[in-house]
Amino acid sequence: MKIKGNLLNIFTEEIYPAEISVENGLIKCVKTVPDEFKDLILPGFIDAHIHIESSMLTPSRFAEAVIPHGTTAVVADPHEIANVMGPAGIDYMMRDAATVPLKVYFTAPSCVPATAFETSGAIIDSEEIDRLLEMKGVVALGEMMNFPGVLADDEEVLAKIAAAKMHQKPVDGHAPLLSGDDLCKYISAGISTDHECTLKEEVLEKRKLGMKVMLRQGSSAKNLKDLIGAGGEFIVSDDKHPEDLLKGHVDMMLKEAIEYGLDPIEAVKMVTINPATHYNLNNGFIGPGRAADMVVVDDLEKLQVKKVMINGEVVARDNKVLFSVKPLELGTTFKLEPKRPEDFEIPSKNEYEKVRVIEVNEGQLITGKSEAELKVVDKNIIPDLTDDILKISVVERHGHNRISNGFVHGFSLKEGAIASSVAHDSHNIIVVGTNTQDMVDVVNRLVENDGGLVALSDEGFNSLKLPVAGLMSYESAEEVSVNLKSLLEKVKGMGCALESPFMTLSFMALLVIPQLKISDLGLFDGEKFQFVDLVKK
Repeated sequence: MKIKGNLLNIFTEEIYPAEISVENGLIKCVKTVPDEFKDLILPGFIDAHIHIESSMLTPSRFAEAVIPHGTTAVVADPHEIANVMGPAGIDYMMRDAATVPLKVYFTAPSCVPATAFETSGAIIDSEEIDRLLEMKGVVALGEMMNFPGVLADDEEVLAKIAAAKMHQKPVDGHAPLLSGDDLCKYISAGISTDHECTLKEEVLEKRKLGMKVMLRQGSSAKNLKDLIGAGGEFIVSDDKHPEDLLKGHVDMMLKEAIEYGLDPIEAVKMVTINPATHYNLNNGFIGPGRAADMVVVDDLEKLQVKKVMINGEVVARDNKVLFSVKPLELGTTFKLEPKRPEDFEIPSKNEYEKVRVIEVNEGQLITGKSEAELKVVDKNIIPDLTDDILKISVVERHGHNRISNGFVHGFSLKEGAIASSVAHDSHNIIVVGTNTQDMVDVVNRLVENDGGLVALSDEGFNSLKLPVAGLMSYESAEEVSVNLKSLLEKVKGMGCALESPFMTLSFMALLVIPQLKISDLGLFDGEKFQFVDLVKK
């Protein structure tokens, strides 16, 4: 098979008419021809760091959404499902991904569980990491979020890094604001990338020390515009939500990078040859012996994707996929008994109690902390809707039947309750409510749904079902996006003023981010890195 068009050579930085010969899925030869063409041929786009679970789509449905936008490969960290199911979850992601043309490379999740202060569904130790790194398609050790463990020479953390070195695979980093001697020690351990930069000075320091910086442009964290002038080696998404994937994926990130002033050819390198070289992938460049993964666009300004090829096969044309999708099914991952009102009650013998309160900050992972004096009715502390102090609970769902209760300010619900089985990082059930009974009902409905997002108002239930580990849907991006929009409108009607209430809710259990958070084991002070009592003594 032969393909003709204007070729972007990312090594010589030239554009010239070419004929590309393809045989058995590989590029056999590339020749310059005297013809004239309108369209431009680029290497297939690679997203070098993404958590597919955050799209709420299975890998096959994710492929259906991103391939029409020119994405031919991703490097995925299955950290979320691994915290629920361990290696079995990773196996599901691999098997489902294998049913579609998208090349999904995986990293071995380095932090399962993320902390010792919550109950996860699995533990992946250094021996399991070693086994995972032996597998075909596992190209690196996933982001090492436990940078305190690296700095403290934690034996198990260093053993995981050593396993990656033994298998000659890179180690991805996660080191927000790490600097100076601590950064030097983190890098010297063998960690080569970072995607958590938020300041230009941070990018420059890490690059000067030899780190490869991933400029992130996801759905929630958008750092590309602020950091573009400091340089970087990759452009990545980290997390992309279904409604955003319908607008674009790597093609959209490229357009934004060019709009912010990055040289177009340099931008293309950051999503093709750079990740391919770093992770030792046989794509990312249109040359002899490389996989025939190519994208045909109109030009480098509009980047309108016309045709997508993987291994020389046309898999999408004019924003439509040319393959069928049927996600693999997965059994339930919920192991808990139906909840009762007493599970969510906070008993007291006094008339009033002073309690610690989690303070929500719109659009931020960081929470604040405050105090409130709440009434005791029928020997239980009750929320104060007048001051927007609601009850928040984490229901452990991995078989231990634990639950912890607290209070939160900032959700502004006037009625009902909302619950989610997406709760970073262990993905227990997290619920916020105005009253105990609605919290019981919304959690039990979520379990009946095998996971997802649920809202309960005076008018009844509204759900987005995520039956795949409580994280992903079998439906398409379009269907998930429509259902999510309907759910968000309902929650807005319940009084919530937050732009992304369920995303905000999901991070209330992220203990590694200060200040006050909650897990199934209790209220947690992220600054002191210890549990604290709900009731002030």
